[in-house]
Amino acid sequence: MPNITVELLSGRTMDQRREFVAAVTEAAVNILKARQQAVRIVFTEIEKSDVANGGVLESDK
Repeated sequence: MPNITVELLSGRTMDQRREFVAAVTEAAVNILKARQQAVRIVFTEIEKSDVANGGVLESDK
């Protein structure tokens, strides 16, 4: 059973999440030969104040 963990900045819509899980699930089924029902995807939302890139907080951009 593929367990896929996705970390992303908060603010994505439910439609974006639905589209993403459909595409990732399809890829796991095709590439890994997993059963669709066995593909598990977990989202972890991260606030912009919790992430820095290049020495700058995302919330400061």
